Amino acid sequence: MTEDTNSCYYQVQDNEVEIFNFAKAHNLPVLIKGPTGCGKTRFVEYMAHNLGRELVTVSCHDDLTAADLLGRHLVSSDGTFWQDGPLTRAVRHGGICYLDEIIEARKDTTVVLHSLSDHRRELHLERTGEVIKAHKDFMLVVSYNPGYQNMMKGLKPSTRQRFVAMSFDYPSPENEANILVHEAGIKLELANTLVKLGADIRRLSDIDLKAAVSTRLLIYAAKMMSSGCHAQIACLHCIIEPLTDEPETIKALSKLVNAHF
Repeated sequence: MTEDTNSCYYQVQDNEVEIFNFAKAHNLPVLIKGPTGCGKTRFVEYMAHNLGRELVTVSCHDDLTAADLLGRHLVSSDGTFWQDGPLTRAVRHGGICYLDEIIEARKDTTVVLHSLSDHRRELHLERTGEVIKAHKDFMLVVSYNPGYQNMMKGLKPSTRQRFVAMSFDYPSPENEANILVHEAGIKLELANTLVKLGADIRRLSDIDLKAAVSTRLLIYAAKMMSSGCHAQIACLHCIIEPLTDEPETIKALSKLVNAHF
């Protein structure tokens, strides 16, 4: 099944659209787990478009503070005023607030989500003393890559258990080929070859790669090829080089590319 709208294409993998809609109907927050480049963000973009809701995306990182999400007092020529952050704006006016790679955010930042992600659905602004009841069209969605978790980074159980959770993975070969055809405009035969290459790299066990080749990287290579770039060159710069800096690994992956093209 393919979901295609005027501005956002998404290839449905399983029952993720149905689960998301069930969660939305009951104002439940959603957590999406999956490897980098498997379609998590594209899915959220598609659902926001499909539901007709504004999407506010925040890319989480180590330096993200609660104030970055909630807002802060600013000074102008007219004096001090409060400016809402992206999370507060979504809570106040409605829309989907998507926190991408939530485990990258500081622990004291994710705590502010607790009152939003349970039955209360309210946001506490300590700096102003305001308690905001979430707009009826507000929805909280977070995502992360389980492969990046360690003892220092990971969602606390008290946070995880507030969400409806879904696991994403790379698309099936047929779906992934269809995605490449749609996104890059290449022939299905070439798309199938790229998908087989991606699958073979993901199966490698004797090469130390920090991450598997993503569908996103396959799309990049397909787009380069669609404009006339030679297959080996496109794969080198869109797949191999982004995956590793090790000369021996680059050489081994190049041999694998040559076996496909």
